[in-house]
Amino acid sequence: MVLARGQSSVPKTTSPHPVLKKYYDDATKRQPFVTSLFDAGAKYYDWICDLGSFGTNRFYRNWVLRTSGLRRGMTLLDVATGTGLMARSAARILRDPRAVIGLDPSRGMLQEARATVAVRLVQGGAEALPFSADRFDFVSMGYALRHVADLEATFDECLRVLKPGGRLLVLDMSRPETAALRWILRVHLQTVLPLIMRLGTRSGPAQLMTRYYWDTIAECVPPETILDVLRASGFADVQRHVRGGFLSEYLAVKPGRHSADRHPGRFDTA
Repeated sequence: MVLARGQSSVPKTTSPHPVLKKYYDDATKRQPFVTSLFDAGAKYYDWICDLGSFGTNRFYRNWVLRTSGLRRGMTLLDVATGTGLMARSAARILRDPRAVIGLDPSRGMLQEARATVAVRLVQGGAEALPFSADRFDFVSMGYALRHVADLEATFDECLRVLKPGGRLLVLDMSRPETAALRWILRVHLQTVLPLIMRLGTRSGPAQLMTRYYWDTIAECVPPETILDVLRASGFADVQRHVRGGFLSEYLAVKPGRHSADRHPGRFDTA
């Protein structure tokens, strides 16, 4: 079989995530469940991230944006911005909050973001971005890919709103590579963090959020599939970097005049 440019040998699928029946009955109920969960637990989300990452979360987001090529003069869309952790780092790097837009389907998360982030915030989903084509130099998504309903539509939309030469950075947690690391992460997310949340917040949604994290990681789409769908969507220079055996950085470029000529980053060495 001969593949046309941009085609993939692995069939694309609109909803590759398995249905987690302990949380919702079928794929159509995934997004309502996720939105409701994040609405209810939004108040504690930043705390969960800080505890879950042992305090490295904010530094890491800032570092990975810089090393992936975000520079002053660019515009950035942060998809599934949540409480604005990635948008906050981007605004500091760009030194202009007007250059950053954060988008999220959860009203509760956006309310928390408005208290700490000066960027424009928009309610909406990754699969249908409410922006014109060729608008942004950079699109980011931090730890939300496991929650979107349609991988293909999400990447198609990211490609559409990026300018030619624009860059995509997706951070996510992948299934740990070793049994020992899987055990450590499972205990951390399903036992230790829920206990801390119960003692510190008495919030049921905050406890459920950490347990749900582990189940989405354990059943997450294989990295090879994510890379394949990125390429099939039309992205070039597709890369994956792994940190600590389970933190994945997916990087890709929209074909066209390469912005790396003006803003060097890791894509230069692909």
